[in-house]
Amino acid sequence: MPSTTRRNRRGDTPPPRTGSSVTEVLRGFLDYLRTSIAAKVDGAPEPQVRTAAVPSGTNLLGLLNHLTHVERRMFLGDDVTDWQATFQAAPEDRVADVVARYRDAVERANDVLDRCTDPGAPVPGPRPGRPGPSVRWALTHMIEETGRHAGHADIIRELIDGSTGR
Repeated sequence: MPSTTRRNRRGDTPPPRTGSSVTEVLRGFLDYLRTSIAAKVDGAPEPQVRTAAVPSGTNLLGLLNHLTHVERRMFLGDDVTDWQATFQAAPEDRVADVVARYRDAVERANDVLDRCTDPGAPVPGPRPGRPGPSVRWALTHMIEETGRHAGHADIIRELIDGSTGR
């Protein structure tokens, strides 16, 4: 009887193969995490997708809504006045709407990053009165932020319908 590897049993996607530059590695891993969390939310059933899974109120749709705001803040210069509010999607938002907004924010962020050739240079964008963080810092922070919430999403999605894997 053939052995079933953990990856085959869970349907995991392995980490990406990337180029050798710092920017290529960081962008490769960030895009891997972005794809993973969007897939976790895409197709999740209502109303469970917006139902709090833990006492803090964390829910699957809210996590992706939050990450949309983080992407837009970090790479597009959008202002966010209430970070806590970003953890809830609007009642009229469908899952497909939130996933599409996230993918749009990622695409627009990648357009900005495509123009960045120096990882030590500040992220371009409107930040009145202060420079943006370095591209290297922004990418590292977004890997941390997206990875953290992707882990939350893994657990919540498994609680909703048993779906596992990346």
